[in-house]
Amino acid sequence: MEFISGVKQKETKGIKDVESGSYAGETIKMEGSVHTIRKMGEVAFVILRNAEGLVQCVYEQGTTNFLLSQLKEESAVKITGVVSMEERAPHGFEIRLLEITVLSEPAEILPIAISKWKLNTSLETKLALRPITLRNPLERAKFRIQEGIVRGFRDFLHSQSFTEIRTPKIVARGAEGGSNVFKLDYFNKKAELGQSPQFYKQTMVGVYDRVFEVAPVFRAEKHNTTRHLNEYTSMDFEMGYIDGFEDIMDMETAMLQYTFLLLCEEYAQELEMLKVTLPQVTSIPKVHFAEAKKLVSEKYNRKIKNPYDLEPEEEVLIGRYFKEEYGSDFVFVTHYPSKKRPFYAMDDPADPKYTLSFDLLFKGLEITTGGQRIHDYGAIMKKMEERGMNPDDISSYLMIFKYGMPPHGGLGIGLERLTMRLLDESNVRETTLFPRDVSRLEP
Repeated sequence: MEFISGVKQKETKGIKDVESGSYAGETIKMEGSVHTIRKMGEVAFVILRNAEGLVQCVYEQGTTNFLLSQLKEESAVKITGVVSMEERAPHGFEIRLLEITVLSEPAEILPIAISKWKLNTSLETKLALRPITLRNPLERAKFRIQEGIVRGFRDFLHSQSFTEIRTPKIVARGAEGGSNVFKLDYFNKKAELGQSPQFYKQTMVGVYDRVFEVAPVFRAEKHNTTRHLNEYTSMDFEMGYIDGFEDIMDMETAMLQYTFLLLCEEYAQELEMLKVTLPQVTSIPKVHFAEAKKLVSEKYNRKIKNPYDLEPEEEVLIGRYFKEEYGSDFVFVTHYPSKKRPFYAMDDPADPKYTLSFDLLFKGLEITTGGQRIHDYGAIMKKMEERGMNPDDISSYLMIFKYGMPPHGGLGIGLERLTMRLLDESNVRETTLFPRDVSRLEP
C-alpha cells in the first residue's frame, strides 16, 4: 500500500536557492523554458526562464551533451550544469551546461519575439497574443507587482483583525442600481452579475466586525476609455464600530504604507526592471469636494461645469494641484454630494447636501471610493422613501439594519487602476491580465 505524505523535495534548484547558497563549482539541475538562444560560434548562451527570472546558461560544443541545433526557443527543459559566478549575468551567476533534457517543445515558431526586453508592438497585438506576450520579462514584472499589491492588502488587513470573506457574484439586484448591469436568466429568474459586494460586506460586518474581499466586479457600461473595464478586480473592506469616516481613510493610508514597504523589500527586482519609484505615503492630504473644485477652478482658470461630480479633467487637475502645492501623488477628496452617492451613504449631519464619503485620487485618477454607511434602520428607510425606492426589492439587505448594526463604513479599490498609476501606464488594459471591455471577450 502506498501513501501520499506531502510535498517531496525536488532535485532541481531555483534561482533563489543558488543566490542564497554556496553553489559555486557545484553541479545542479534546473528546470525552465528556453527564453532565447544566442549563438557565438562554438559557444552559445541559452537563456532559461522560470518563475523567478532569467538564468544565463553556457552551451559549449563538445562539453554539453546535446545538439544545439535541436533546441528550440520556448521548449520546456531540465538542464544539468556547473554553477559559475559571473557578475555580468542575471543574478550574478551562470550555469555551464553538461546536459539538456527536453520535456516538451513548441509546435510552431512564436508569432512575436517575446525575448526582446520590451515588446515593441501595439497594445492590441499584446492583448490578442496574451498567452504568449505575458511571458516577456517586463510584462511578467507588471503582474508580479500587482501580486504584491494584493498580498500587501491581505496581509495588512489580517494584521488589523479583518476576516476575509467570499460573496456571490450572481445576485438578484445590483448594489449600485441603475442600468449598467449584466442581466442573466437564472433558472427562469431575473439575476445580475454583481456590481459590488457592498450589501454582503455590510451584512458580514454584523458577523465579524471587520471584513475584506478581493474579487471581480462587473459594470455593463458601453464605454471604451483608457480607465474603464467591464470586469475588474475590486479590493474591498468594511469595518464596524468606527468613530467617523476618517477611520476608513486612516486604514487605507496605513495599508498603502505597509504595501509599498512590502514592494520595496520583496519586489525590488521588478520595480528596478520597470523603473518604478514608489510614491511617499507618510501622510495624505484631504480636501472637501466643494473646496477641491474651487481650488482648481481658480488656479487653472477652469469653469465649474458640474457642481455634483468630478469630471476626469478635474480629477487630473486636482492631482496636479496637490502635487504642486504639497508634493503628494495622493489626495482624499471628501464629502461628495448626496445626489451622486448611493442611498446607503450617510449624509453629513452638518450639511445633508453632502455625504460622509470620499474618493482617493492617485496621480489624478480615482482609484478608491468609500465612506460611512447609514446603520440606522429608520434612517435608511427614510432615505429610500425620499428616492422612490421599494424596500421589498432589497428586503434581505434591510434585514441587517432591522436587527441592529454598529456604525460602519468601508471602501473599494480598483486593483488594475492602482497598478496602472503605480507603473505610470497610460491604459488600464496594460495592467489587466485578460481585459474584458466592450469589444474583447477573448483570450
